[in-house]
Amino acid sequence: MRIKELADRVGVSTRLLRYYEEQGLLSPRREENGYRVYDEAMVAQVEQIRGLLGAGLTTEIIREVLPCLAEAACSKYDDPDFVRRIAVERDRLQERVALLSQNLRALDSYLNAVAESRVA
Repeated sequence: MRIKELADRVGVSTRLLRYYEEQGLLSPRREENGYRVYDEAMVAQVEQIRGLLGAGLTTEIIREVLPCLAEAACSKYDDPDFVRRIAVERDRLQERVALLSQNLRALDSYLNAVAESRVA
């Protein structure tokens, strides 16, 4: 598929897809005329990139970890520095999840209180 079709399917701009390519997060094939060609698997890859960015990971970390998320065996698994950096990111995400869960509970409490006050 061409860049516009991928952009439409994942709900992002073509400019953002070009940025992902510049950052080494996507590697589309190129036709002889220079057009980018994306395969079906890149839909899920872009969605995964968006999720990781939304979780607060940097493009640098994503570029390093993305191949390991897609492959069962990754040579970086043996790199202690890489594993340590990913563990730090994981811990940071866990803290963020805890905070988001706390905020979700607070919003639920507020909505429940509003609903109860309308019934009374």
